[in-house]
Amino acid sequence: MLNKPYIVIEWNDTETDAVGWLCCFNFVSNYCSGGLRVHETVTREEVIKLATGMGYKYAACHSKVGGGAKAGIRYDNTKPDKLEVVKRFLLAIAPYLENGVSLGGDLGIGYGQVMDLYKELAIPGVPHLVAKKYERDPKIIQGLKDNDTLFDMPYRGFVMYDAITGYGAAAGLDESWKQMGGGPGATVMIQGFGAVGTGAARCLSEMGYKVVAISDAKCMVYCENGLDVDLLINSVKDRGYLNQEAFLPEYQVMKNTQWEEIACDIFMPAALDGVINEKNAEKLQFKLIVEAANIPTTPEADVILERRNIPVAPDFIVNLGATRLCDAVPFGLIPLEPQALVDDSQNIIRDHISNLFRMKKEQGITLREAARIRCQPLPSEAPDVDWQGKK
Repeated sequence: MLNKPYIVIEWNDTETDAVGWLCCFNFVSNYCSGGLRVHETVTREEVIKLATGMGYKYAACHSKVGGGAKAGIRYDNTKPDKLEVVKRFLLAIAPYLENGVSLGGDLGIGYGQVMDLYKELAIPGVPHLVAKKYERDPKIIQGLKDNDTLFDMPYRGFVMYDAITGYGAAAGLDESWKQMGGGPGATVMIQGFGAVGTGAARCLSEMGYKVVAISDAKCMVYCENGLDVDLLINSVKDRGYLNQEAFLPEYQVMKNTQWEEIACDIFMPAALDGVINEKNAEKLQFKLIVEAANIPTTPEADVILERRNIPVAPDFIVNLGATRLCDAVPFGLIPLEPQALVDDSQNIIRDHISNLFRMKKEQGITLREAARIRCQPLPSEAPDVDWQGKK
């Protein structure tokens, strides 16, 4: 069983106290991919866990042409020199970027910002979304152009790249709730108001769920009768943050840490890792947790939640939308249509979730244990270097 990363690299900035890591969990078809996050709490262990999750996520996407990777920089992403720090990191890992490693955006830096840095640095062959051997295929070349086009296509008030993961996560929540026998109009709390949180909130509202609480890095807003999701999304001024000026009089503004005190049917963490842990898992008042963020639940909390009979739909199933997009479109697996892409991701997620609940019932295991059995990553190959196998 593959449980160790293929390679981990540490970088130390020469001009600031920033530290960064690149972890390639597994190269599949000589290629691996994941996001780059910039946050003052990033650790080596976190990057490894995230890369491991990407390995499982690619397996969950039924990919045969991509493995998991992740990068992280421990640095305050609000500082004005953030992009200069990221630029120096990308230069340091350029040999890997040139030979099979692809990094996009994540927490603290957007996909577009990373793409702009690639253009500025002009690293040969970067960015790329498939292994070099595929880039010579005319059909793949067109698929890569289609992929770039699709990222910016509008969908329900978002661009596709911002919408896809949240809409997929909403489908994961809906399927999980139905598998539990839950009825319509269930109450939901979402932690995080970035691309994933906003996309999930809008989709869940369209499905008939009642979103009663949303939190960001500054506050939480709560309304027992349900929030006006469209109002909150459309009023955003600063990406990732609620606009408190748009709150209705009946909305209750609370500390963003008070999500632990709210009782509702379903909780969807869509921001940082480790927010559900041994310190709060015993007191949480939810019937279901759906992980739209990466590794939001610690192993210690998993044990407590299982004992309390609170199912946890695992992250690498729930939030696979953007990964599926990058994996499927270049190879022409789905039409160049936003709705077709959303349907594709949602159907994959729903199929996984229904099977995880079946495995849980039949084998007496957790949803996460079932997901790891069902979505075992492929063994790692070598990077995509031209001299591979040559003397």
